[in-house]
Amino acid sequence: MRPERQRILLASVPPVFFLFIFYALQMMEWGLECDFTSWGVYPMKWKGIMGILTHPLVHAGFKHLLANTLPFLFLSWCLFYFYRDWGWAALGFVWVAGGLFTFFIGKPGWHIGASGLIYGLAFFLFFSGILRKHPPLVAISLLVAFLYGSIVWDMLPYFARSHVSWEGHLSGALAGTLAAALFASKGPQRRDPFEDEEDEEEDGESGGPTPDALPGNPGNPPGEPERTP
Repeated sequence: MRPERQRILLASVPPVFFLFIFYALQMMEWGLECDFTSWGVYPMKWKGIMGILTHPLVHAGFKHLLANTLPFLFLSWCLFYFYRDWGWAALGFVWVAGGLFTFFIGKPGWHIGASGLIYGLAFFLFFSGILRKHPPLVAISLLVAFLYGSIVWDMLPYFARSHVSWEGHLSGALAGTLAAALFASKGPQRRDPFEDEEDEEEDGESGGPTPDALPGNPGNPPGEPERTP
């Protein structure tokens, strides 16, 4: 298998794994007629502390889950493809920090779903590429802004829909932005053009060809002995 194809497939494993868990839990709720809403975050209540870790796993129905599926799949794939060495650390930080922020700023009620995580990934990918100024990552930043720029309205209380947890969205966005700043020194970085010039100069001084070996040099033709007067 080609390395690039292998890298694409490996980056797909974590998103597919999480989506399998999301759908398995939703199928259990539907088939067994049980309710996992208490796995969510309930702000400033002891009963809502566990939800800091479990709130992205459960959803308010298949419609809610389907709305989150493609954004989560694409954004998490980008995370593990471009930041494969420490993608798990970034995802874990956004997951837990987003839950913590929701616990402290959320309105009373159960906050569930992976939408906060989606906001965290979107903001992380956007600001991470901008901070690094690495061309491929900047391109991903622009793509994320183009595809998901409109999501900012659902993290503002005056514009968010009444049934939407704008606090969870805002918490995810804050967590993703903070993660981009904290992990800015890790992963791919923009190469300094001055370093490239220095490397070329060193190669020319140490290992470059001698003048007589350059094509078109008027010295002795190849294969002929040196001529003396």
